[in-house]
Amino acid sequence: MGTVRRVYVEKKEPFAVKARELYEEIGSFLGIRAEGVRIFIRYDVENISDEVFERACGTVFSEPPVDVLYREEIGVPDNARVFSVEYLPGQFDQRADSAVQCIRFLKEDEEPVIRTAVTYMILGDITDEEFARIRGYCINPVDSRETGTEKPDTLITEFEEPADVAVLEGFTHMGEEGLKALYDSLSLAMTFRDFLHIRNYFREDEKRNPTMTEIRVLDTYWSDHCRHTTFSTELTDVEFGEGYYRSPLETTYRSYLDTREEIFGGRKDKFICLMDLALMAMRKLKKEGRLEDMEESDEINACSVVVPVEIEYDGPEGPVRETEEWLVFFKNETHNHPTEIEPFGGAATCLGGAIRDPLSGRGYVYQAMRVTGAADPTVPVSDTLKGKLPQKRLVRGAAGGYSSYGNQIGLATGFVKEIYHPNYVAKRMEIGAVMGAAPRKNVVRETSDPGDVIILLGGRTGRDGCGGATGSSKVHTEQSIETCGAEVQKGNAPTERKIQRLFRRKEVSLLIKKCNDFGAGGVSVAIGELADGLTVDLDKVPKKYAGLDGTELAISESQERMAVVVAREDVEAFLGYAAEENLEAVAVAVVTEEPRLVLSWRGRKIVDLKRAFPDTNGAHQETRVKVDIPDESENYFEKWAVPAVGEALEKGDVRAAWLALLQDLNVCSQKGLVEMFDASIGAASVLMPYGGRYQLTETQAMVAKLPLLKGKTDTVTMMSYGFDPVLSSWSPYHGAVYAVVESMAKIVASGGAHSAIRFTFQEYFRRMTSDPARWSQPFAALLGAYDAQIGFGLPSIGGKDSMSGTFNDIDVPPTLVSFAVDIAKSGDIVTPELKQAGNKLVRFGIEKDAFDIPVYDEVARLYEGIHGLMREGAVVSAYALDAKGMAAAMSKMAFGNRLGVAVDEEVTEGELFGNRLGDILAEVPEDKLVLLEGRELDYKVVGIVTGEEAFVYGGVRIEMEEALAAWTSRLEKVYATKAVKDTTPLEDSCYKAEKVYVCRHKVARPTVFIPVFPGTNCEYDSARAFERAGADVVTKVFRNLCAGDIRDSVEEFGKAIEQAQIIMFPGGFSAGDEPDGSAKFFATAFRNAKMEEAVRKLLEERDGLALGICNGFQALVKLGLVPYGEIVGQTEDSPTLTYNTINRHISRMVYTKVVSNRSPWLQQAALGGVYCNPASHGEGRFVASQEWIHRLFANGQVATQYCDPDGRVSMDEEYNINGSYCAIEGITSPDGRCLGKMAHSERRGEAVAVNIYGEQDIRIFESGVAYFR
Repeated sequence: MGTVRRVYVEKKEPFAVKARELYEEIGSFLGIRAEGVRIFIRYDVENISDEVFERACGTVFSEPPVDVLYREEIGVPDNARVFSVEYLPGQFDQRADSAVQCIRFLKEDEEPVIRTAVTYMILGDITDEEFARIRGYCINPVDSRETGTEKPDTLITEFEEPADVAVLEGFTHMGEEGLKALYDSLSLAMTFRDFLHIRNYFREDEKRNPTMTEIRVLDTYWSDHCRHTTFSTELTDVEFGEGYYRSPLETTYRSYLDTREEIFGGRKDKFICLMDLALMAMRKLKKEGRLEDMEESDEINACSVVVPVEIEYDGPEGPVRETEEWLVFFKNETHNHPTEIEPFGGAATCLGGAIRDPLSGRGYVYQAMRVTGAADPTVPVSDTLKGKLPQKRLVRGAAGGYSSYGNQIGLATGFVKEIYHPNYVAKRMEIGAVMGAAPRKNVVRETSDPGDVIILLGGRTGRDGCGGATGSSKVHTEQSIETCGAEVQKGNAPTERKIQRLFRRKEVSLLIKKCNDFGAGGVSVAIGELADGLTVDLDKVPKKYAGLDGTELAISESQERMAVVVAREDVEAFLGYAAEENLEAVAVAVVTEEPRLVLSWRGRKIVDLKRAFPDTNGAHQETRVKVDIPDESENYFEKWAVPAVGEALEKGDVRAAWLALLQDLNVCSQKGLVEMFDASIGAASVLMPYGGRYQLTETQAMVAKLPLLKGKTDTVTMMSYGFDPVLSSWSPYHGAVYAVVESMAKIVASGGAHSAIRFTFQEYFRRMTSDPARWSQPFAALLGAYDAQIGFGLPSIGGKDSMSGTFNDIDVPPTLVSFAVDIAKSGDIVTPELKQAGNKLVRFGIEKDAFDIPVYDEVARLYEGIHGLMREGAVVSAYALDAKGMAAAMSKMAFGNRLGVAVDEEVTEGELFGNRLGDILAEVPEDKLVLLEGRELDYKVVGIVTGEEAFVYGGVRIEMEEALAAWTSRLEKVYATKAVKDTTPLEDSCYKAEKVYVCRHKVARPTVFIPVFPGTNCEYDSARAFERAGADVVTKVFRNLCAGDIRDSVEEFGKAIEQAQIIMFPGGFSAGDEPDGSAKFFATAFRNAKMEEAVRKLLEERDGLALGICNGFQALVKLGLVPYGEIVGQTEDSPTLTYNTINRHISRMVYTKVVSNRSPWLQQAALGGVYCNPASHGEGRFVASQEWIHRLFANGQVATQYCDPDGRVSMDEEYNINGSYCAIEGITSPDGRCLGKMAHSERRGEAVAVNIYGEQDIRIFESGVAYFR
């Protein structure tokens, strides 16, 4: 009999939101009538003491108020069917990992082994075929598998000792036929010509046979993902087709050839290829001196520009202003292939990879943008292509993965947009673009010198991601989908957060001579690229588990790893700093004099190559290009972008056209998607994604202040995107030109100046073959991008290509996404929601030539003029128009403040609904119209803002509610915004305390202790808020890599609490909110006897205060500090926080009302006052029994409630966003000294969330500090 213990944990029925959601999807999406669904988390646990196991049952595995725990087995009713799902071996299981860490907090020397599964119970009379469909819907075979109910005897895995790496005997003497057979058997991404190239190298240079590892490493090095082999293929002949639009394409090509001659002067080593075309405009503009702000370095981590930043510091005699040079980084990344086959993990690591590029350049990444492409997610599952996941599941899984990673790591996602086109059914598009920054003085750029040491930092190595780089470069068919699970990496955001913290420290950054992140290719590429000569000891690489062979260690793309070059004398210091941040770090390689790449395993060299050979990028590839010319009769600019609009207008029905436009997939609201992403962390987001009093006007750019640790600045960064897949499908050339124009227009409409914009492009095309016509799309698109860059005099200084957008015979639409980046001042930003009735709406139009190409000089002059008008206060809101026309923009601008629009009768239907790409619609106060005169700008007054909640055009009147219903309904079943319909008003009263607890231990400047656990991400924002209020802050990281670390951290935390007056539990995702519940890390750690005693003395003997926000509130509740006022844990009837009713993360601004003044924390807030703060959580729903709720209100312990902007409290989910009982947002301990609340009051500052209306400063930090004075 084994020693494995098993428990099942089920949410109690009122809180079983996941089970309810699956039940609804089985009915609506699969069309199966089940009677009910129950979901259980299954834990198998071994190697744990009886005492610790019993404690874990009620603290780690389950939460008594909301969970039911079953030991060993669950009862299965007669009308039920059951199946369980577990991760495939080797896949990272965050739930099990977090459970192990929590248990080690209970007793540091325990070494438990845990495996988890999810058990589904389907109730009702369903057929075998229906049950199989349900199982298929719940299991993605790429990362999971069905598992039986039998409990294993042991969880301890005995890994087979891997065999030595094989040598390919006879390889160098193989004939072409034998070599081809071997090539076919290895399933390589390289071409057969590359394979012949390898044979020739080993025969002629090395004079030996290669190892299997060397073949796999070279396949990785030369993959399209790593070395852009498609983009580097020589284009030996370019032929243009016939047609009206041949002229601009051919003219641009001749311009490119002239520029090549100017730049290269006939150099024989430079040939025409897609990469050369992509870079040529930048080279020309750089030569002309228009790129002086770009940082140049051997480290190519991300685009980076040098920006002078004016910073105001607090000096002893008042504010001091200094100008410092900062590096501003930006980078775009795709994970199309991984996300297509495993949506959650693929999208999560898309963002993780995007972050690591600027991070490896020592930049702190502070804002992200997500732009994705999908087919229609509203279609039935029965329409799914064989070998593909249903689109609905794909888009939701990907959104869940990307948002989970970003939310956990603490990255504000400032803009999210999903683009729908039927051909993205071939392969999804998943783009993450990020902004990062660092003081230039903190960043060292040096070469790797012989004797330098390379340290591997961060996560451990497993089989996940083996072959990821080559996998994304291969042909994909229905069959290949079944065998590529190992190619998808698994992300671990808390680990990457630790690396961010480490690299943000100046003393650490200055030790780093060079750095590379572990993206595609693993150790072989990430370390291999850091120096010409290297010796890597693979035996030192930390492993997730035993059994990995040398090849797997060399090419695994396990995430959250960095390779750092430091001088030999700095190794110990660097390792010490890493330990302080709870990070594993190991010296694994040494830089050598001889330029060879050497990887050893088991004391034997398994890779030993001349550096020059991998750098050849394989055999030279050549092809011809036959450029297709756009069909003049299909001119996109003369068509209705939304066919249903055209059909309605043909019938003379403007109302139907307007409503059809608002319901179009590419116009309708995506609020339910956007709100999954934390947009406010960092307290630097100038714009929230949706603005206005009702948070319904979507922004077109993301804007953020630079991420200073000290001081303040009004310097902001801006990023926008441009792309229309239908335009690009008609003409990739025009598509690229207008992608650039649209991204510029959005920057200008948001208040930026066009003149200093920098671009980075994302190319995503069908797979290339030997057919010259297949190369037409990327070639034409890059010609268009070249023309736009030269025309505007603005360069793209970075980009990413993905050239595998084909599934069977379906190709993705030709895609070139332009990301525009600008630097501005916060005071320049213009928000898009309409501001005031009586203002005029003015359309500024761009000039085009006979070939529908913008006249670049005139467009630049127009955008410059609009920017000037904004600076003069003549434009108070603006929107960049696209192919959907003015009606869509007017509606979106109007929704935020529910102001109406009366369209001028002179405006034609063509003007209202027609393609206006590049134009800008502006709101101009009537008395400022005079400023437009005499500026020679192409503009037209097209309407007026009204106080009526309606859109009026001629005899048509569309009420605001009707328009909103059309706009919000299309994606509601995919990305829900409402889970319950209850809008019941609640009793509206305030508790006025006769007296408030008075501190007896006064100090002039209190000390605040902020603990940092794995998953904590609000420590910087919280520290700044307390420092601004006049407190000193001590922040310490809890280290738990080994039992000794835990013991030391307990001692350090105890001493820090003893010296503090306030303990602040910050927000975050404590261990990713696992195991299945928020803040368990926090709560488990603080149940340690020493830490519990330190907290008791703080509160009972020194009159201290405790504050918990979001995840910190969850920790206070689980400890019992609220509502009990002491650490007592939870019972079944304790108040608690659980999953939001909508069963997803919610990020938006919320209005809260102060309904009690009992707490010292609220003494500077107005009783009855309404405050607007960001909320960002997945488990914020406050639940308690009626008895408890009555007691909390009667004692004045309910501090704050969710309300509408006017202070009305109700159960309306629009305002009570998580469905909290009685709309409770914050509660206190009985004497008010412990306060827990969900909304992030620390995330405020000057020029933060400027498109949100209401008072943001509730002054809890100032109140807490004043309590001690």
